[in-house]
Amino acid sequence: MTKITAAEVNKLRQATGAGMMDCKKALVEAEGDFDKAIDVLRKKGQKVAEKRADRDSSEGAAVSKINADKTSGVAIVLGCETDFVGKNESFIALANQLADIAINCSTKEDFLAADFGGMTVSEKLVEQTGVVGEKLEIKAFERLDAPYIGTYVHINKIAALVALSSKTDKSDVLAKDVSMQVASMGATTLSYKDFDPAFIASETEARIAAIEKDNIELGRLGKTLKNVPKYISMAQLTPEVLAQAEEDAKAELKAEGKPEQIWDKILPGKMERFISDNTTLDKEQCLLDQNFIKDDKITVAKYVASHGEVSISEFKRVSLG
Repeated sequence: MTKITAAEVNKLRQATGAGMMDCKKALVEAEGDFDKAIDVLRKKGQKVAEKRADRDSSEGAAVSKINADKTSGVAIVLGCETDFVGKNESFIALANQLADIAINCSTKEDFLAADFGGMTVSEKLVEQTGVVGEKLEIKAFERLDAPYIGTYVHINKIAALVALSSKTDKSDVLAKDVSMQVASMGATTLSYKDFDPAFIASETEARIAAIEKDNIELGRLGKTLKNVPKYISMAQLTPEVLAQAEEDAKAELKAEGKPEQIWDKILPGKMERFISDNTTLDKEQCLLDQNFIKDDKITVAKYVASHGEVSISEFKRVSLG
């Protein structure tokens, strides 16, 4: 029987991340041949991966990587099966190692085929499946390229990337703040201008129906009813709609007996409230139209505008959910 030294076991462990006993068994099976021992561990990983192929890898780690000149960024999710593994330091370290490789890849396919210490990323995931005993996979891969890229990662559960149209003196602050906004508020698009009219129409119908249903129950309980909006997006607030809303507001002021000479002071607030009540979809899903998390008195668009001649050109968000 080939004698296996502790130094050989440790060398294999450092190379593969496998446990001490697994490394020793692999070296014994390979009769001390280091490369064959690695192959033994890979085959073990393949067997475990085959058995766990149908498992749900809903836990894991979301990480990001920005290149040195901050013009490219990637965000990935390395998935596993349990929260216990997902929070493990070595697992998070592996996720960050993978992100270091991903920053040099254009697509998820390129990334999975990229080199990881003499094997592909796909092969490394199979190998590590054997090491940890859980299904590992890349659940998400997103990349951005722009004059300036910023990022924010929330406790390895959510990773966001934001692309700026140009670099400014405070690009780092702006990109970080907006990345935090993306991570926390979950916008799906940049602006209400990106919405398809058919989507807005169906969403309007669904939201109004839901509020009317809630109001039936609230009325039965004698509670205040929710406002039922006619619209849910700025895309629906045409000049004609806004003009009619202003006329309706003036009629209300007249009915309330407010002197006409003070209407100019009251109307802006009423119109602002009308727009707010009728753009709920935008506030939920449109990054630039959301209230800024650090100052809810302004929108993200106004915050970005305060930084001068710069705009948000794109954003990406990955999460465990």
